[in-house]
Amino acid sequence: MMILSKAKDVLKIEARGILALAEKLDQAFETLVQDICDTPGRVIISGIGKSGLIGRKIAATLSSTGTNAMFLHPVEAVHGDLGMVSPHDVFIAISNSGETSELNQLLPVIRGIGCRMAGFTGNPASTMARYCDLVIDTGVEIEACPFNMTPTASTTAQLAMGDALAVVLIEKKKFKKSDFMRSHPGGALGQRLASRVGEIMLTADQAPGVFVDDPMTSALEIMDRFSLGAVLVLNRYRQLQGIITDGDIRHAIARGITDYHRLTAGDVMTRNPRCSSVDAYLYDALNLMEKYEITVLPIVDADNRLEGILHLHDILGKGSFKFNGGSR
Repeated sequence: MMILSKAKDVLKIEARGILALAEKLDQAFETLVQDICDTPGRVIISGIGKSGLIGRKIAATLSSTGTNAMFLHPVEAVHGDLGMVSPHDVFIAISNSGETSELNQLLPVIRGIGCRMAGFTGNPASTMARYCDLVIDTGVEIEACPFNMTPTASTTAQLAMGDALAVVLIEKKKFKKSDFMRSHPGGALGQRLASRVGEIMLTADQAPGVFVDDPMTSALEIMDRFSLGAVLVLNRYRQLQGIITDGDIRHAIARGITDYHRLTAGDVMTRNPRCSSVDAYLYDALNLMEKYEITVLPIVDADNRLEGILHLHDILGKGSFKFNGGSR
């Protein structure tokens, strides 16, 4: 029981340290986010010891979520790696005490290069902080270590602040799930998204389709039979003219249109729907679906003739993806 009690104490101390960061956030954090969004260069993160390990993780998280980032070891920097730093970069130094000699020796050189500089530190009055344009306070009241010495709560706070930065940048840069998968091709889904549309689409003979002048009752019957939430509307040359989705039916009913016996597919369809080609990558098709909040893509050739149909479920699997908006 003493073991569990001590472990719970550690978790509570670290949790309190993270929660306290929320009260310390100020304009400096907002400015850092904007600096990163505005820079044509990279985010370069540096630290040594435990803070260096945290810096590596933050750089990795930023890189995988749409922000070009790298870790620079302070000692390696002064032995040649400074050549990777440019005036267009944003430099983030990490040190809880702000008095790490190896890191502080590097900072005047970084300032001389012309980088915008920010510091994650628990000591806003430190030497490191004085070199920085922006100071992000990551200080904690106590470490979880019984001697209040081993970096525990402080490194957890640094890591959490790095995660906060990465997630805000995801929102700010409108980084999408498909973008994340593109930068993670090693996973099963990432490998799938690197495939071509033609490899997984339903071919034209498997796609639900009607002609422009077919009655709407036929379109509804075919839509129900195929259960894809859409039916494609074609002319006699098999060229795509439009699409009818579940959303189109709902919108028509909302407008008071209920007597489908008197209507043709052409009367209800949405003209010029978003399309893709058999040679397109699946991650591009997914980006298109995300952007326009659609779940079905007609696949056509250069002459707009139908070659197939692609559903969101065919890419990601049923139940694994939802839009914030509608399902058209």
